[in-house]
Amino acid sequence: MNYSVIKVENNNQSTEFINFPKWLYKADVNYIMPLDKDIQDVFNPKENPYFESGECIRWLVKEGNNTVGRIAAFYNKIAQTDVKTGACGFFECIDNQEVANLLFDTAKNWLKENGCEYMDGPVNFGDRDSFWGLMIEGFASPSYRENYNFPYYKGLFENYGFVSEIGQTTSLIKESIFNFERFSKLASRVFANPAYTFENIKKSNIDKYASDFIEIYNKAWAFHENFVPMTKEKILSRMKQMMPILMEEFNWFAYHNGKPVGFYLTVLDVNQIFKQVNGKMDWIGKLKFLYYKGKVKRVRGIVFGVIPEFHNLGIEVALIMKFRESVLKSKQITENELAWVGDFNPKMLSMFESMGAQPIKKHITYRFTF
Repeated sequence: MNYSVIKVENNNQSTEFINFPKWLYKADVNYIMPLDKDIQDVFNPKENPYFESGECIRWLVKEGNNTVGRIAAFYNKIAQTDVKTGACGFFECIDNQEVANLLFDTAKNWLKENGCEYMDGPVNFGDRDSFWGLMIEGFASPSYRENYNFPYYKGLFENYGFVSEIGQTTSLIKESIFNFERFSKLASRVFANPAYTFENIKKSNIDKYASDFIEIYNKAWAFHENFVPMTKEKILSRMKQMMPILMEEFNWFAYHNGKPVGFYLTVLDVNQIFKQVNGKMDWIGKLKFLYYKGKVKRVRGIVFGVIPEFHNLGIEVALIMKFRESVLKSKQITENELAWVGDFNPKMLSMFESMGAQPIKKHITYRFTF
């Protein structure tokens, strides 16, 4: 076959990059198209602060006039070093290893030219809570900003030579299966200590919670390979994006003598709405969003962290119990999806299992070393 690789450089090509999955998944009843704007913002330097320390590029693969694949490649430079973290993402492809190899080769060659030594994928040019990992189990309707793909993608990646780097488990917890008594006893010691306080996020004071988030995040995740500290600009940008789907009562921060030590952040799983809008948040899409927003029954936990010196003191359990209090008061939310727990965090996986949470999805982050 004669295939051509086209760099995305104009509006028509950018639109084709967005629209290709709509054609590819048209017969898949489980697929939910991400919002066009969410994808566009990833590649917009005015909207994505990751461009400050990195670069991004996109390609389409054509067979004649027909698009048969797409991919993006990007890197971030770790602060105060010459190390560049190379990656690819937003991969979509027909079931054809030749086309997949062409996409991967194109991304790999560009990353090598820019001084990278490996390529992780499929990941996001942004935070790990969005568009991260290849789905390999649980091919049901995806949650908001969660990667969804055909099962054959696993073979396309592994046949090329990608190897598993991180396994990411998503679990589901409901009140009917929650191990309440055990967790209540563990949390009671924390609640009885006056040094600990807990607060819901207040949208009116988002600047404060952005600062608290950074203090916790940069301590809790510092041990990860190629850790890049979070900046206030990045997290403020992300929080502002989440405002329409962030419900104050379901988002908690923990403090010790007034200092932030932990958080549990969730968003409405609005893909239950977006299935109706086909990626378009025009005026009709916005009306549908407002109508269905009060009918969403699930929240998605996107990030859960406690700084290392407060591990094993019950803070994690106390945050879960505070979240449960919010659910019990709510007449809307009945389910909580516990997303993106890496296999490098067996303690968290064990805790979720002891809660009664049921694994429902698994993603893999792959790595290809040059």
